[in-house]
Amino acid sequence: MERILGNAFSLQMVKTEEGGEAVKIKIVEVSKTLVECELSKGFISAVGHADTAAVLTSMLNGIEVVMNRISVTMNSETRLFVAQITGGRLPEGAVTLPEGVTIKFFLVTLE
Repeated sequence: MERILGNAFSLQMVKTEEGGEAVKIKIVEVSKTLVECELSKGFISAVGHADTAAVLTSMLNGIEVVMNRISVTMNSETRLFVAQITGGRLPEGAVTLPEGVTIKFFLVTLE
């Protein structure tokens, strides 16, 4: 099983063949505790912004998140954890969340 932490989800991450079978995408909001537990088993960072990586590192209790702009291709064995920033944008150089901004975590899987 491959665990990936990202800050976005795109349909381009889902590999499909033209005329192939339909793919079901399952998206579930999950707790920070579950994310910490899963990522502590090993993961690949696909967080494309340095400030987002720094904030995630500060909030995920000892889990270091590095900025890593990579292309992600999911399959049925991939568990993509998406850190979705809501309520505004991170200011330049942020290492913690500013007032009014939150991060929600989602688990994206393919069925």
